[in-house]
Amino acid sequence: MLGARIELVNVTKQYETPLGDGVAALRNVSLTIRKGEYIGVLGMNGSGKSTLARLLNGLIKPTEGKVYVNGLSTDKPANLTEIRRSVGMLFQNPDNQLVCPVVEEEIAFGLENLGLPLPEIRRRIEWALYVCGLEDKRYHAPHLLSGGQKQMVALASVLAMLPEYLVLDEPTSMLDPISRRNLIAQLQVLNKEEGVTVIFISHNPEDLIQADRLIVLEQGSVYMDGTPRDVFLSEEIRNLELGRPAVYQLIGELEASGLTVPSNVKSIDELVGYICLRL
Repeated sequence: MLGARIELVNVTKQYETPLGDGVAALRNVSLTIRKGEYIGVLGMNGSGKSTLARLLNGLIKPTEGKVYVNGLSTDKPANLTEIRRSVGMLFQNPDNQLVCPVVEEEIAFGLENLGLPLPEIRRRIEWALYVCGLEDKRYHAPHLLSGGQKQMVALASVLAMLPEYLVLDEPTSMLDPISRRNLIAQLQVLNKEEGVTVIFISHNPEDLIQADRLIVLEQGSVYMDGTPRDVFLSEEIRNLELGRPAVYQLIGELEASGLTVPSNVKSIDELVGYICLRL
């Protein structure tokens, strides 16, 4: 269990119903998430995605099995402070995560609770504002910002805590297309340039085409685990009625007609550029 990673070992999570019986949201799931990965988690509503997210930093505990973060088990209360510093969470609705009247104060809130010295708090605020493109919103009221800007404030507040892992549970579901693209682009920068491990959970395949690895959940179990290309071009994915991103629909049709498309092509623009070169 050593090393910089999150590990789930034979994890089952069961919830009790009002009738007293149990419903399993996850069933016997084993996964390893290594530091530096950009992972997409895809599945329909009810597939266990949100349960997985909350297990990763100890918000809930497994009914069976173990979850380890950098070797620390989430079922031991003494480990939870360190685990939650390592694993930051960003949820679907930013309004549920914002508590302060000014953006700068929102970012400082968690840092002050850690008892960090003032110079370090200021340094982290400056960095988080810069990384999330919020420097001009520093003294704004979060509740007056757009949905996309609110989500960026929530992200900045999490990033200021310097987590090793960033878990995002449906973070784009309430965003307009431009805000969605901005958030996804920012996550790529955080992963590639800042070394933050990203676990992006969504029911929208288009959100996840830039991931290095894609985990598909179905009825609480891991249905597929591979690169987005391998998953989206497989026959198995069609059985789930999740749909495929437009770029992989086109790649599938082109390769069926005899044109091999390089594995590094992940967007429509890249596909168009490749076809133009071939022509």
